[in-house]
Amino acid sequence: MSSKILVSTRKGLFTLAPTSDPALPWHIAKVDFLGDPLNLALRDPRDGALYAVLNLGHFGTKLRRSDDEGATWTELAVPEFPEGCTLYANGFAAPTDVRSKERPATLMEIWSLEPGGPDESGVLWAGTIPGGLFRSDDRGASWRLIRSLWDRPERAKWFGGGKDEAGIHSICVDPRDARHVSVAISCGGAWTSRDGGDTWTNVSQGMRAAYMPPDLAYDLDAQDPHRMVQCPSSPDHYWIQHHNGIFHTSNDCALWEESTDVAPANFGFAVAVHPHDPKTAWFVPGVKDERRVPVDAKLVVTRTSDGGRTFETLANGLPQDHAYDIVFRHALAVDETGERLVFGSTTGGVWTTADGGEHWHALPARLPPVYAVCFA
Repeated sequence: MSSKILVSTRKGLFTLAPTSDPALPWHIAKVDFLGDPLNLALRDPRDGALYAVLNLGHFGTKLRRSDDEGATWTELAVPEFPEGCTLYANGFAAPTDVRSKERPATLMEIWSLEPGGPDESGVLWAGTIPGGLFRSDDRGASWRLIRSLWDRPERAKWFGGGKDEAGIHSICVDPRDARHVSVAISCGGAWTSRDGGDTWTNVSQGMRAAYMPPDLAYDLDAQDPHRMVQCPSSPDHYWIQHHNGIFHTSNDCALWEESTDVAPANFGFAVAVHPHDPKTAWFVPGVKDERRVPVDAKLVVTRTSDGGRTFETLANGLPQDHAYDIVFRHALAVDETGERLVFGSTTGGVWTTADGGEHWHALPARLPPVYAVCFA
């Protein structure tokens, strides 16, 4: 069972460790990179290495690895776009905006980082803004752009969803076959490769984009999946929290089904799927677009246990009065038991549960805005 929680924030990486007090089950055991913004952190289950993705603004994106539980950190290479890679002009940009013109592609941030398959020692995948997918075969010492996805003509239709440029925020490596890799792009839909990244297919059939004109609502390349996750024990099942709905597939992305009766809202960023029950998933809903706050200022988690047909609202232990917490894409996680979950919010709150969400406990600390959480 995972014994730590990594909380990536705007001002550092906080490591939580369990306590013996059931009323306060986790405490802050360690702080790394205090003052630095962290997009996310990763524990590689194959060799135990820790990875930290920093976004240092003027100093750029940095990637660090620790092989001694964070006692020391080694700086690694970051993905770089080869010379000649360009970004298309953004049709939504004003004529005076630099995005209205074609321009060289440069790394803005690493938005996702995932290990390769169990038998792929040293392999890492990284998704970036702008929407590049990169692979490392040497634990982050070097990276190469997956040109087969970058060079797809459909990329001309991708656009930013909450970010200025399209980005890859979700990477799923099939536990049965490491050559089967799927990614989700805001905004560019879901894509899958079955040959290690040599060829790609858009697998967004069934998704609906309510923000597009009616005749383009089902355009595969216009979809905005906010987060995509794959069930480890039943890998044909994926869940997506989309910009305007919740979608689920049980047939390896051949067709997505939309949940039509979702309360209190079908908008959100985060989703976590039960590792052993593909029909069970958790979400953190909110009011979309202009406001982006919890519905009625009540922070809740919703859970489906029947594949998205019905949803329960879980609020025990969560603030129900003037709560304005938003939970980002990577800020909700479930451990390998399927019972322990953690999520963190933009207001620095962190909540955990040990019973699938029936009861939540607040971490007795006010952290910086939380960007990502994971069990380690």
